[in-house]
Amino acid sequence: MDTIDRAILRELQANARLTNAELAQRVGLTPAPCLRRVRRLEEDGVLLGYHAEVNPDRVGRAFKVLIDVDLTSQAHSTVEAFESQAVELTEVTEARRMFGSPDYAIRVEVADLESFEKLLREKIWRLPGVHRVTSHFTMKVLKG
Repeated sequence: MDTIDRAILRELQANARLTNAELAQRVGLTPAPCLRRVRRLEEDGVLLGYHAEVNPDRVGRAFKVLIDVDLTSQAHSTVEAFESQAVELTEVTEARRMFGSPDYAIRVEVADLESFEKLLREKIWRLPGVHRVTSHFTMKVLKG
């Protein structure tokens, strides 16, 4: 990867809807070599896809909560069962298995506090092996 590839990535991250001609102009190339570079970046697995940014307020997901989850056991069957079910929850937008404590860091998005409480009661606490859940509510997003 060189500076032009990095410029292509930067431009596409800012606006993935750019036409190839617009992208080429912004990075100082003609359209044909720009398209070849974009295709190479896709083939090499650098560009993984193109996504729409959705306004969470408009789709009932404005209330974001970070939760820490500790399991009752680190047995393979418990971990596997928890993970397979946790990632299927539509409210879960990010889930990470951590080193140390907590066992998992999970980001959820719901409409409001009442919806979050219902998610905890009806889904999160019912996941296999859940021992402890700690919720973190954001006061202010500084960078995100």
